[in-house]
Amino acid sequence: MSFHTTESAFRFRQGTRPLLISMPHVGTHVPPALAARFTDEARQVPDTDWHLERLYDFADALGASVLVATHSRYVIDLNRAPDGASLYPGQSVTGLCPVDTFDDTPIYASADDGPDEAEIAARRDAIWHPYHAKLGEELARIKARHGIAALWDAHSIRSVLPRFFEGKLPDLNLGTGKGTSCDPALAQTLRGIAENAPGYTGVLNGRFTGGYITRHHGQPAQNVHAVQLEMTQSSYMQEALPFDYLPEVAVGVQPHVRRMLEAVLAFVETPRG
Repeated sequence: MSFHTTESAFRFRQGTRPLLISMPHVGTHVPPALAARFTDEARQVPDTDWHLERLYDFADALGASVLVATHSRYVIDLNRAPDGASLYPGQSVTGLCPVDTFDDTPIYASADDGPDEAEIAARRDAIWHPYHAKLGEELARIKARHGIAALWDAHSIRSVLPRFFEGKLPDLNLGTGKGTSCDPALAQTLRGIAENAPGYTGVLNGRFTGGYITRHHGQPAQNVHAVQLEMTQSSYMQEALPFDYLPEVAVGVQPHVRRMLEAVLAFVETPRG
């Protein structure tokens, strides 16, 4: 089947400091011809990282650059390898162009409606490659200007998802590619903020250790430090339809997220001999 979209792959705002915030799973757009092949449930795109732009509304004040996906992860998952290789071999995962939801229900109304290799390639060319090209371009610009760059990959997920983990997920899940994507001292500083945030739970490299973006772009030896934060949606929003933002809940966690980003900036802006 063919694939066509009229939407840009991303929205982008350039900042002034050595930090790029990436939001690869906030997009909700599904081209109408593709949506027609989806189930009624899938058209609601329930596995979206809802409202992260609002939660991170302090990003501009921090001087960060912000890169935001426009298309749903059901169209193509920007945090997966372009060849579809699993991030967590041996564990249940969704693919580059998913065919099932986080609840393990079909995205497509018929098995025959799923994408073939040609369609996957078209989606990759239209959305995946432009997003990653912009991400790489901006990190290179930041590093050229500042001598160092930080990448913060922002995510959220329902706090209870039996397909992927047992029980309730910790609220603040930091991933550094099991220690490969950023300086260990920075990782420990962030871990301390997450684990000591009153009323919240935090972990470093637990169930979520960082996806393709963090693992691929984080090159601390080359002065590019990448961190993923996977937050529980219960920390700031309603986890079921209509997926409302809850400002009275979000106000509790926002200062801790901001403190982590300020710690990232403090680390990359500290002169080193």
